[in-house]
Amino acid sequence: MNETLRLQVYLARCGLGSRRYCETLITADRVKVNGHPAILGCKVKSSDRVTLDNKTIHLERQKIYLAINKPRGYVCSNSDPQGRPLAGDLVKDSVRERLFHVGRLDINSSGLIFYTNDGDFSRLISHPSAGIEKEYLIEARAEIPEDMLSNWQEGIRLEGELLRLKKYAYKSPQKVMLILDQGRNREIRRVFLHYAVDLKRIHRVRIGCVRLAKLPSRGFRFLSRKEVDWFLHKGTPKKEQSFGRSD
Repeated sequence: MNETLRLQVYLARCGLGSRRYCETLITADRVKVNGHPAILGCKVKSSDRVTLDNKTIHLERQKIYLAINKPRGYVCSNSDPQGRPLAGDLVKDSVRERLFHVGRLDINSSGLIFYTNDGDFSRLISHPSAGIEKEYLIEARAEIPEDMLSNWQEGIRLEGELLRLKKYAYKSPQKVMLILDQGRNREIRRVFLHYAVDLKRIHRVRIGCVRLAKLPSRGFRFLSRKEVDWFLHKGTPKKEQSFGRSD
């Protein structure tokens, strides 16, 4: 590295997480530069020694982009005090680089999630303003009322936040495909809870141009260069994505 980087950018390129998360590491006094407590916004260069929790960290040599089919019961986190299985553990025997999840799927949800060591890639996809579509197969224990979905499409305000569904399509009275593009935290569960509809399954089948397709549960694959470039250029498709397969 010949350039000088802001510390949070450097940490993100080391594969520690998004820039925002790296800022929390700095403000929590876990990062030192040349043995001194780091200051948010300070700059570092290749000759500097940067440590996290007193362990030296280095820039990742290769950027990794993975698609994982997360099973239900796995946690999207770098660690878990309760000892529950981590989604990242599904690739630890195959990939040596330190990776972090892009966005989240909660422990009771399954399906497509990305893991990477590229903080800029993570930030682009995770931020609601990017408008990256995410498609889900939803199953409920009773019929899913269409007025709930149509109201959601027009916009529902919950806890001071406007939630808006982009598109929906029924597969059966209790099963529906949803497309969201805002990335709001636990949006699907919040809306279904608000309407007292008991969820049975949330399974994500697509993020942007990447479909889960036949990737098996617990399986993973590397994203293609074309797929990565699609996201890095904000992934604006020439035509609107249609609903895909629910496998």
